[in-house]
Amino acid sequence: MPRLVVGPFNRVEGDLEVTLDVEEGRVARARVNSPLFRGFEIMLLGKDPRDALTLTPRICGICSISQSAAAARALADAQGLTPAPEGERVAQLIHGIENVCDHLTHFYLFFMADFARPAYVGRTWHAAVEDRFLATQGSGARAAVAARAQLMHILGLLAGKWPHTLALQPGGVTRAPGPRDKVRIALTLRQFRGFLERELFGAPLESFAELTDPAALMAWETGDAGLFLHAAADLDLDAVGRGPGRYLSYGAYPQAGGPAFAAGLWAEGRRGALDLSEVVEHTAHSWMQGGPRHPADGLTEPDEDMAAPGYSWCKAPRMAGQVVETGAFARQVVDGHPLAVALARAGGGVTSRVAGRLIEIARTQVLLETWCAGIDPDAPFMARGMMPSDGEGVGLVEAARGALGHWLRIEGGRIAGYQIVAPTTWNFSPRDGDGVPGALEAALEGAPVGADEDTPLSVQHIVRSFDPCMVCTVH
Repeated sequence: MPRLVVGPFNRVEGDLEVTLDVEEGRVARARVNSPLFRGFEIMLLGKDPRDALTLTPRICGICSISQSAAAARALADAQGLTPAPEGERVAQLIHGIENVCDHLTHFYLFFMADFARPAYVGRTWHAAVEDRFLATQGSGARAAVAARAQLMHILGLLAGKWPHTLALQPGGVTRAPGPRDKVRIALTLRQFRGFLERELFGAPLESFAELTDPAALMAWETGDAGLFLHAAADLDLDAVGRGPGRYLSYGAYPQAGGPAFAAGLWAEGRRGALDLSEVVEHTAHSWMQGGPRHPADGLTEPDEDMAAPGYSWCKAPRMAGQVVETGAFARQVVDGHPLAVALARAGGGVTSRVAGRLIEIARTQVLLETWCAGIDPDAPFMARGMMPSDGEGVGLVEAARGALGHWLRIEGGRIAGYQIVAPTTWNFSPRDGDGVPGALEAALEGAPVGADEDTPLSVQHIVRSFDPCMVCTVH
């Protein structure tokens, strides 16, 4: 059986390696290796609990606010502290902007560039894709980078800087925006909406957000979204890269009436409640010691000998013993968006994951505008609390790539345990103790491999549809 070792895939950093066993022109078996161990969970031990706000955002320069938000919520939970409502609103505005920028970067710079490859010359859509998405040259990519930079001015205003802000705290945010700030934020959001409606969707974004079935999605013709859907239909991308059919979301953007995007576990065609006691990280095929453990009792003890059968530094998290997929598509499925649910029931392949991000961009833009309009400059933006000498806390948020959890234990005023289960840890996990492949490993099985392909195009589309962020995977 021929074997291919392919990588890197990331267009930011390259710490991902995939081993493919190929049989009769298709992937028969895949092993996903995260080859870089970083050890942030070990660095945190013995530190003042508040140091988590400084250290955990350094895990990643792309989704650092997600790490900040999770750390802040874990510390608030340990204190029994409820953030100031107005501070919570601004925190969600900051977090939502990072997530939208992440989705935009993925679509324009990481994912669509693959369709401009010479291998696709002759396809009816190739010339248009090359014009819009060719790396460093595409007109669409350049417009997206400019729009993203403009939107991030809001992060400068509210968070002081990006990445690695300290603006998000257990009790709220450190910056109280005034009336003039509110006007500036609203104007920037209006300009960003203009980019989305002019370039990405080619129509009012609500029209895309309100699509309800796959046929209507595939009939969408305008904007860069329409260009992607044309290429995806031609290549039948929703028939490849199908995941486990179980979707996890911790719930995105908490607010008084519940999260803006619902929490839950979607399996067997319906959404059920989450039971966090059922989260277990397996290490049978990881270069990690300690055996299966819940994150609250988790260990980060690397196997320096890198002994078999381990083949990755990544642990294998499971929910109730099952493989789950997380990410923007999972969030929209769990939230019950009709188009996302229909796509999940049809199999949930590459096209579905990208469509999930496009749906979420449109829906999150509306949320950002609503949160901005609701800011009360005269309200308090911070609640005060006392850090306990001993305690525990959990911080659950939704990063752009999916469910992110921080589990904190404090003893004698110091961090005695800190475990992080990142979105890419869920999606890019190795096999568990029962030998069941992780979400990406399973999605790669059956992918077509051409006779002359050393890095199959189908494999690249599948891997990038999950949007890997490997520095978060083995934090």
